[in-house]
Amino acid sequence: MTAPKTAPRSALVISAHAADFVWRCGGAIALHAAKGYEVTVLCLSFGERGESAKLWKQEGMTLQRVKDARRAEAEQAAEALGVHDLVCLDLGDYPLELGRADKDRVVEVIRKVQPSFMLSHSKYDPYNTDHMYATQVALECRMIAQAWGHNPGEKVLGAPQLYLFEPHQTEQMGWKPDTFLDITPVWEKKRAAIECMQGQEHLWEYYTRVAINRANHFKRNSGGQSGGRDCKYAEGFESIFPRTVDEL
Repeated sequence: MTAPKTAPRSALVISAHAADFVWRCGGAIALHAAKGYEVTVLCLSFGERGESAKLWKQEGMTLQRVKDARRAEAEQAAEALGVHDLVCLDLGDYPLELGRADKDRVVEVIRKVQPSFMLSHSKYDPYNTDHMYATQVALECRMIAQAWGHNPGEKVLGAPQLYLFEPHQTEQMGWKPDTFLDITPVWEKKRAAIECMQGQEHLWEYYTRVAINRANHFKRNSGGQSGGRDCKYAEGFESIFPRTVDEL
């Protein structure tokens, strides 16, 4: 008798702009995709106004051309990381603003994906309020997706952990990582995805250095000098909710 197939595990990334998921959790995406997770990336905007300076410096550039370029970069990066589904809502940036109908679309994605865990930005970011707004939206829509009275009859969400990935200027954000993930086995995939982001080439080496620095933290917190596991590249995350685990 053939055992019934179990649904693949899933994860959801809510990214304010088209490149954020690459810099901040590309390793987590590639690692879990390799483990059989279906990872969906939800980009709320393309970052066309505020995060595409290199493109805007080109003569004759238009808003639509910038959007098209950023979409293409995001699609290439998603393919490099093994993303299962890239969803781009094209809601605009600087500022990013969602109405009720937009939030309902986010809830629809969350319920469809039924993620084992979610990833989004730090709770505070005075340099880019789009980022912290995206996490506010993620928390609100996670809550709505759990409500039995929201579109009764749909499958409600359980209680997935929301991990906050590392912001750009960490010390200014009040972000305190409590989880470090070894992404060494998939680093080349993340680096390939990073290099897809031609519009923000100035960040390529920066986020390579971040991964190297977090690898040192991984080693130190996996047993220190007396037995820490080796690690060359890592990502850090801050969990919002308490975690219940059977093994570490």
